[in-house]
Amino acid sequence: MTFYSPGQIFLHIGPITIRYYGLMFLLGFLMASFALKKIASRYGLESEPLISCALVCFIGGICGARLYFVLLNLPYFLNHLAEIFAVWRGGLSIHGGIIGAVLVGIWYGKKVGMPLFQTADILTAVVPLAQAVGRWGNFFNCELFGLPVGDDFPFKQYIPPEMRPAQYAANDFFQPAFLYESAWDLVLFFVLYFFVFPRFKNYPGVTFCVYLAGYSLGRILIEPIRLDSIMFGDIQVPLAVSYLFLFIALGALVILGIRSKKE
Repeated sequence: MTFYSPGQIFLHIGPITIRYYGLMFLLGFLMASFALKKIASRYGLESEPLISCALVCFIGGICGARLYFVLLNLPYFLNHLAEIFAVWRGGLSIHGGIIGAVLVGIWYGKKVGMPLFQTADILTAVVPLAQAVGRWGNFFNCELFGLPVGDDFPFKQYIPPEMRPAQYAANDFFQPAFLYESAWDLVLFFVLYFFVFPRFKNYPGVTFCVYLAGYSLGRILIEPIRLDSIMFGDIQVPLAVSYLFLFIALGALVILGIRSKKE
């Protein structure tokens, strides 16, 4: 199976350009919101406050993802200030998005009086669905690809010459890392939505920690094959942050388990 991007632009409406990248993010949010309504209905919760919180977290996540990416590539953006807000070209870091969404979610939750850990559990039960869909935006932008592969590789992505790393200019096909992560996120969604949250909904914080650990584990497995990973010297920044997030999540799960046992 070979993946060929049809281009970045979905539609032109007069002076307005609609790009696949933004469209995939919007579609992911809408699908996650639908799943959120279902889970709220199943457990007798009001969906409107949760959707409002999800929207605020979504906006905070986008801002955090872009700010994080800009800071990691600060020398470039200091010389290209006009590109700081050009999010349609890509450059949204999931780790920055998680940090931004959490910070904004804490602020919003305290402001409206929502229980923070319970709300975080419900939202993160559907977040991987949004991520699974959103990762296809990377496909249309011809980014988030892995090492080059031969014509006989079962899954491969065609990368245009202008998007290839210089050392792989002669290679046409690369591993579709976006597909691997999208599939991982989709599996994580099913695990959280149908198993973890229903079983541990009375243990606030567990679903959120399992999400953070599960997503981080996926990045740890997939990130080493990527050719467009953000580097700090010889260190892949997303890989290092994923390890950090994984240890934090596992440590928090241990603490939650000890607290639950005492109670």
